[in-house]
Amino acid sequence: MTRTPAPTTKPGRTRARRTALALGLALTLAACGGTTRDSEEERDDAPAGDATADPDAAYATDLSVAMLPKSVNNPYFEASSEGAERVVDELAGSYEYTGPSDASASSQLSYVNTLSQQATDVVLLSANDPNALCSALEQARSLETTVVTFDSDVAPECRDVFVSQVDGAEVGSTLLEMTAEQIGGEGEIAILSATANATNQNAWIDTMEAELAENPDYADIELVAVAYGDDEDEKSFRETQGLLAAHPDLAAIVSPTTVGIAAAARYLQGSEYGGEVALTGLGTPNQMREFVADGTVTEFALWDPTALGELAAYAGAAVASGIITGAEGETFTAGELGEYTVGPDGVITLGPPTRFNADNIDDYDF
Repeated sequence: MTRTPAPTTKPGRTRARRTALALGLALTLAACGGTTRDSEEERDDAPAGDATADPDAAYATDLSVAMLPKSVNNPYFEASSEGAERVVDELAGSYEYTGPSDASASSQLSYVNTLSQQATDVVLLSANDPNALCSALEQARSLETTVVTFDSDVAPECRDVFVSQVDGAEVGSTLLEMTAEQIGGEGEIAILSATANATNQNAWIDTMEAELAENPDYADIELVAVAYGDDEDEKSFRETQGLLAAHPDLAAIVSPTTVGIAAAARYLQGSEYGGEVALTGLGTPNQMREFVADGTVTEFALWDPTALGELAAYAGAAVASGIITGAEGETFTAGELGEYTVGPDGVITLGPPTRFNADNIDDYDF
């Protein structure tokens, strides 16, 4: 796809202004150890909400883009980063992958502030908490940084758009369907989630709980516990052990997190529960291949995290280039992924999840 070169700055904005504002923020932080908002006189005259989209505009070619995942050293986010970096390279921008080693909102906060001070054009964020980062994100946006959340959202007023991997209700329904199929429609189940405040995890769990309460097909399935491994391998491993010890009649564990499902599978594989207690959830084929091969796991699901990173990068570049503002109904083209439309509350959805099992897992490499 051939694109016409674009201006090297965002429409109506200057890099020098943003750099000066960022320097002012850095000095303020150094002086008082906190963040302050620029006065109305120091900001651009037009608020971000008054921006006008130009669907015929070209993508800017010098954007600085940073991805801030829930935590680094996570294969899922590394795959997303590969996709995002490929897009940024295509657009002749600069790319950075940075973040904490632990999945906590407090750990992400300093990274948001640093990227804001550096006048980063686009931040791609998978948030560990829907509200804890809002003040810092608002400060970043006041310095003209485009904030795109992906995978896990923040409050809509704190970002420009959210790139959702799939419809949240669809994820929860798929997880419950796989669980019911693997345990014959009856028995006790437990959930091994990531962090207690993760927006995406909680939305999927809410859907599962609603389905269990209302759908007669699941009348004989009982959710007995929800545990949190905080997207840490060893903690998720220990939480799996704890669930099985506390609930000896457990029929299945559902882990809607790639770190959690891999840790749980490792525990089951080396215990007497392997092949006896079903395990399903969200994982990458490369993580789960050995567990499917030896029968520890029958089936799990996920979307393509590389494509999710690509779409997040295109969405961020589209906002930063003035192609979209995040308003419902706006459209943009995300390279080979095709055309996407912004939905209510600035949500852009990648697509439905894929189920992986022994029949198809070797067809995928991510």
